[in-house]
Order: sequence, then C-alpha cells, then structure tokens
Amino acid sequence: VDAGLASGCYVTGLALIAPLLGRYIDRHGPRRVLVLSTLLYPICMGLLIVTALSATSRPLLAMVAFAAGASYPPITVCMRALIRQLLTDQAQQQAAYSLESLIIELIFIFGPLLVALTVGLTHPSVAVGFAGICAALGTILFIRSPALKHWRIESTHARSLLGPLTTRGFVPLLVVIVFYCAAFGLFEVGVTGYAAEHGQPWLAGVMLGLASVGSASGALAYGARQWHWSLQKQFTVALTAMGAGCVLLSYARDDLSFALLSVLAGLAMSPPLIIQSMLVARIARPEHNTEAFTWSATSLLGGVGLGIAGGGVILETQAAAQVFLAAGCMGLLAAACSCVLFLRLLRAT
Repeated sequence: VDAGLASGCYVTGLALIAPLLGRYIDRHGPRRVLVLSTLLYPICMGLLIVTALSATSRPLLAMVAFAAGASYPPITVCMRALIRQLLTDQAQQQAAYSLESLIIELIFIFGPLLVALTVGLTHPSVAVGFAGICAALGTILFIRSPALKHWRIESTHARSLLGPLTTRGFVPLLVVIVFYCAAFGLFEVGVTGYAAEHGQPWLAGVMLGLASVGSASGALAYGARQWHWSLQKQFTVALTAMGAGCVLLSYARDDLSFALLSVLAGLAMSPPLIIQSMLVARIARPEHNTEAFTWSATSLLGGVGLGIAGGGVILETQAAAQVFLAAGCMGLLAAACSCVLFLRLLRAT
C-alpha cells in the first residue's frame, strides 16, 4: 500500500508541476530550473528513502513523494523544445525525435535490469538513491551541453493564463494522447496478468522487455525512412496499427506466440510517440514551446495511469485477454479521434 501511495503521489507531483516549470522555462530559459532541480531532486529522493524506512505517517510519505516527483529535472521536455528550436526541417525533426524515442526505449530495457541487479546485491533504498544521483549527474551533463547555449527565449505577443491550451487543436490533441497512452497502461497490466495466469510472474518482465525491443526497432524503422504522408495521416495510421497490435495479443494462447506478438505490438508503439512530439512542435506557438511539451507529457502520464487503474479493475473479473482487447479499443478510439481532429483543423483553415 505504501509503495503504491508513494508511486502515485510521485507521478502526480511530476505531472502537475511540469506545466508550471515549462511556462517558467519559456519565459526565463531552462538553466535556473535545471540547476535548482539538480540540487533538490537528490535531496527529495533521500528524504523519500528516510521517510519510507522510518515507517512514518502516510500523509508525510505522500507529501515527500509528491515533492520528489515535482522536483524531477525536466530534461526530456527541454530536449524536445530544443530540437524544435534547432531543427526546423520536418525530416530532421523526425530523425531527432526518433533517436530520442530510441534512447528512452533502451532505458526501459536496461533500466529495470540495473534496478533488479542493485536490489539483488544491496537494498531497494540503494536503487532509489542511485536513481536520484543518476538524474542529478545527467542534468549536470545536459546543462554543460554546447547545444543549450543556442536556447532562444521567444517574444510573447499576448500572455494567457491557459498558455498553449488556447491554441486551436491543441486540447483535442491532448485528448488523443490520453486515449492512446491509456492503451499503454492497459498493455502493461495485461502482460502482468498473462504472466500471473500462467503461474510465471517473472515472465512479465521478459515480455515487457520484448515489447520494448520491438518499440526500439519501430523507432529506428520510422526515423530511418522519409515519409511522404502528412503527419496527420501518419498519426492516424500509427494509432490504428498500435490498437490492432494490442487486439492481436488477446488471441495469444502460449508463451511463444505471446512473445512474438509482444514484439509485433511493440513495433507500433513508438511511432505515435514520435509523431506526437512533431505535432506538438507544429501546433504550439513558439512562445509556448516548452510548456506545450510538458502538457503532452502530463497527458501521457495521466493516460498511462488511467489505463493501469482500468486494467486492474478488468483483471479482477476478467482474463488478461480482455485487458488487451480494451487496450486495442483505446488505441483505435484514439485513431478515430485523431482523424476527426485533423478533419476539423483542415476545414478551419
């Protein structure tokens, strides 16, 4: 219970505070926020370890976990915003966002292995502390990057309390992101449920790793090709393929077929994330650059959280196959919503 509470509050802090940090970065640049988070995040993670081990009250644990999430260095959104500023050509942006997606997938493959090794050799608290140190070191390296010197603070024509949320098409795009990221959350729960149904809990990590391998391959394949379709059409087709891949997983009846279908489903998971970044870069105004990416990240986290919660509810009464069907439906729903969104935008222009 305490682990779930801390994880939930950590993600909530990360999701709620990120847009505020993004707005500050758009107006004043990223350096101050990054330096401050480099100092605060390891401290908050240390306090989280002490609070968890001392068995203090749950409200205090929730507060510390929220603070840890809120102080997480916003490197990812800064990187995406910087890519938009430095690369104006769509093909170059596609390659850059594909590379970023590939790096993230590699982290999802090797990160859990490193955590498992650390926990096995030492103690879970050491893994948490190691994560805080790694984040601080990574942020320092990012601050020292020569590319950050080219950061531009865009002039603001008219300030609005809602920021990028007032831009035509941006909120509907966030809704699409929530829908298809809910499929991600359902997928993770479905894999865990499948492993439990077959009496092999360890199998969940293997299958999720295979899906990440497929996703990394999908990022490579997408980024290496010049696409002649519009971004809108690419997004709709990619979401449809992702939904179909999740539906196929519901028909797997043995470990071999499930492993193969996990890789196949993973192939279609990274292109929507890459195209999403490109669409945010295209729709949002320059003065809302970083904040727009934080809103997309918040929508992603919210969608994954809803998917995990919904998957847990389904697993209480249904088999894992039903969770994958629900994931597929969410992916296809996102594809349908994206099609409607872009048709309305075309009519408006």
